[in-house]
Amino acid sequence: MALNLFKFFSPKDKVFYSLFEEVAETVAQMGAVLNKVVNEPDFDKRGALISQLETMEHTNDDLTHKVFTELGRNFITPFDREDIHSLANALDDIADYIYAAAKKINFYRVNPNEIGIQKMADLVEQSSLQIRNAVMELRNMRNMRQITDALVKVNSIENQADDVYDLSIDRLFETEPDAKEVIKKREIYHAMETATDKCEDAGNVIESIIIKYA
Repeated sequence: MALNLFKFFSPKDKVFYSLFEEVAETVAQMGAVLNKVVNEPDFDKRGALISQLETMEHTNDDLTHKVFTELGRNFITPFDREDIHSLANALDDIADYIYAAAKKINFYRVNPNEIGIQKMADLVEQSSLQIRNAVMELRNMRNMRQITDALVKVNSIENQADDVYDLSIDRLFETEPDAKEVIKKREIYHAMETATDKCEDAGNVIESIIIKYA
């Protein structure tokens, strides 16, 4: 009986860590595919890549739902329930905005061969990769330097994205004569800039976790 009670009250570390690692890996892959989307000149080939992103986004929705299910099922968790909920939401938001940015490119029939769009996509990929690196170290928290380095990079990338966004929007208003194109491209820029914001949000949650438990 004592053994059974011990199992009941033991935190289900492997469940939560495995789910977060799978989500973070998918998010990083989505960042890489978004970069391929903006560098692909062919509309139909971009469409195939965007379909991949849609599948990945649905996969992450399912994984996020599993996190919340496990949160309701387990009395004891590896770290604060609030942090688990916040990290799951932040990772899900990154995936949502990556997919939204890619979808708008073909939906609006925008030519992504623009230095600002391609730079933003590159920053999204870099940031999502650093979030993946940090999440992969949460399971044992032995390599704190790797986590903190990743979080510093995420913050730096978010600042770069803000600058690229501002400069690109300013250039867009100055050089694009078609008001409809301005609106379309601004939405794409906004989705990608928000993706980097969500990476920073995820980084802030991870920082909260390591401060409490490292």
